[in-house]
Amino acid sequence: MAKRTDKELSTLLQKYDEFVNLKLKPDLKDTLESRNEIFDTLSEYQKLKSQIELIQTHDLKELKTMVDLGSQFYAQAVVPDTQYIYLNVGFGFHVQFTLDEAKDFIEKKEKRLQSTVDKYSADADKIRAHIKMVLEAMAEILEAQKNA
Repeated sequence: MAKRTDKELSTLLQKYDEFVNLKLKPDLKDTLESRNEIFDTLSEYQKLKSQIELIQTHDLKELKTMVDLGSQFYAQAVVPDTQYIYLNVGFGFHVQFTLDEAKDFIEKKEKRLQSTVDKYSADADKIRAHIKMVLEAMAEILEAQKNA
């Protein structure tokens, strides 16, 4: 292998640095943000499932609760009949379910969301590994440059 000049090595290090900072780190940030959004959705479904179980456990026919209107602004609400629940199933569609049907739907949705979280986590791990590999390559180049 031909010996590289300091300028060539400096250019190579700069390209590696740009690749890490302009490609890999933003990709990692986007992947983690997407994963966190899925975690938030998963958390909402888990809360809903526990509320359904609470209604079933205590055999509640009527329910008084606080409803989040957005931005942590709550209003008091009364549910006169707890036999049915409406769930957003996606694309703006809301479907009426019995409590048992809703629990089944939520369990399936949780499994799908968890697999999506696992995929994002694996992608984030790969990106972290790529960052580490590039940084190690940069360290080797610097070490070789220092020893030359």
